[in-house]
Amino acid sequence: ELGEEHDSESHLIPLAIQAALGGPGLSVFGTDYPTPDGTAIRDYIHVADLADAHVLALRHLAGGGESFVANVGTGTGHSVRAVIESVERVAGRPVVRKEVARRAGDSPALVADSRKLQSLLGWRAKYAALETMVTHAHRWATRKK
Repeated sequence: ELGEEHDSESHLIPLAIQAALGGPGLSVFGTDYPTPDGTAIRDYIHVADLADAHVLALRHLAGGGESFVANVGTGTGHSVRAVIESVERVAGRPVVRKEVARRAGDSPALVADSRKLQSLLGWRAKYAALETMVTHAHRWATRKK
């Protein structure tokens, strides 16, 4: 029932889904990173898991708990190519894309360490599998049309 939609979309999963559904082609920024497939690795999170983490944090604060800073993530990274392949499997269509140069300052891999959040609030990602995130995002993107 929940989905992600920005007026100027910048997140990979929705952009890849848009490209598979006939929208603008996807730009793959860099294919020469020191990663297994050459594309950047990131930790993706389901919108419902992110919302759950925020609700738990609000309950913690409302119950008198102290403020804290913590990462929210699955702790698992997925490459740009792995996301594209997942979108293609779920959508049953190719993701139209072009490979372009890296963006200045992009890191080869960024993966969250959410152990602090898990320890303080007992939070765990319920939808950590990439295929689940992509399936739900695809369902959202096609349902609203």
